[in-house]
Amino acid sequence: MGGWLLIETRFYTGIPERSDPRHAFWNNKLAALGRQGVILFSRSLRYHQEEVTLPDGSTSRIRIPVEKGVEVRLALDLVRLALANQFDVAVIVSQDQDNSEAAMEIRTISKTENRWIKVVSAFPSSQASRNKRGIDLADWIRIERAANDRCIDPVDYRPGGRAKDP
Repeated sequence: MGGWLLIETRFYTGIPERSDPRHAFWNNKLAALGRQGVILFSRSLRYHQEEVTLPDGSTSRIRIPVEKGVEVRLALDLVRLALANQFDVAVIVSQDQDNSEAAMEIRTISKTENRWIKVVSAFPSSQASRNKRGIDLADWIRIERAANDRCIDPVDYRPGGRAKDP
């Protein structure tokens, strides 16, 4: 797109605790991405209790996983790499508005250093999508559903699944 050349790919995520069956899935997936040269950042999810109302009207307390610090790390890396002149275009596959602060900082760096730097928010888009906006202060690339579906990793990274590199 736009004559852009991919220099590196980074992946940022929260990882469920060891007792969660999804923990092994994410460890296997990250290992496969690492073997493909992707730069990884992961942090353990934090959990809090939340009371929910069940369909019968009763209430129950459930543990809710929360990603803490992942967006902060992404933002810090984005600003650090911009200051080190490591990119002209950063494509963030996200609609998380927490990233708008980093996009604003990149605009400031661009003006201060008198150089062209772009932050792009790429995200799936369809008629059924509830959120139709990308990250504020970033350019937006809407990814149509069919194109997005072709990008979904088909490998089953669960223990005993097809945990081989795609």
